[in-house]
Amino acid sequence: MVDISTNLCGLQLSNPVIPASGTFGFGEEFKNFYDLNILGSISIKGTTKEPRFGNETPRIAECTSGMLNSVGLQNPGVDAVISDKLPKMKEFYNKQVIANISGFSFEEFEYSCEKIDKADNVGIIEVNISCPNVHGGGMSFGTNAESAAEVTKRVKKVTTKPVFIKLTPNVTNISEIAKACEEAGADGLSLINTLLGLRVDLKTKKPVLANKKGGFSGSAVLPVALRCVYEVYEAVKIPIMGMGGVSTADDVIEMMLCGASAVQIGAANLVNPYACKEIIENLPHAMKKYGINSLKEIIGGAH
Repeated sequence: MVDISTNLCGLQLSNPVIPASGTFGFGEEFKNFYDLNILGSISIKGTTKEPRFGNETPRIAECTSGMLNSVGLQNPGVDAVISDKLPKMKEFYNKQVIANISGFSFEEFEYSCEKIDKADNVGIIEVNISCPNVHGGGMSFGTNAESAAEVTKRVKKVTTKPVFIKLTPNVTNISEIAKACEEAGADGLSLINTLLGLRVDLKTKKPVLANKKGGFSGSAVLPVALRCVYEVYEAVKIPIMGMGGVSTADDVIEMMLCGASAVQIGAANLVNPYACKEIIENLPHAMKKYGINSLKEIIGGAH
């Protein structure tokens, strides 16, 4: 009998498979397909201080082995998530969830994280620092080690639960930013967020997305994600949630060998609503194929 369980800062997971934020909503649409309690956890829709309608359409562009999105953090706002979405999730999901928080200023991150920290079915807070800093000229918090560390420090001061900082790959040195977050008190790291991309409609000769640029995700980005997780694992001592292009049980094992303690599944959910279920079911078979008895024992095994 193989052991597919894992642990994130004291949060025990029955398996490492977690739907990534923005690809699974609050689980309401997926609960009709299968029992979501088989999942290790769920990273809920990215949540901001105020409700957001998101970007103009079109927001999605297809690519070879992937997709572009510029949804723009559409969500009902942190107060509605706490009063409505999280209580509703308890009706069909009995495990702790991961609350994904975004913000456009240091104060917004503090506000939303302090509030969500009090929700009893939130086990981990995942802080997305890929948003543009409205007070910093629009540059993403996550592209600068100092601003990444400042977000981490501020959030840690107002929270009691483990804080994972979600890193962008759109930087020269992701390890430098990872180390800055660790030194500022981060309990863990999530990586990678989407790569920046663009498609052009040949008929109109204009960018497909209304926002022009968007986040590139899907199986094509897996090698980039693996490289980032591998580099960051060597730079820090805190746990990593790996993500980016994962769509099979083999991908999960590869990600964990690079250094991930848990693995999030993103774009694959939008192609196949049973993606996470199938990966969990296939994990024991893949482990036997590669002579693995326990997933916890292989974390970082490729180093």
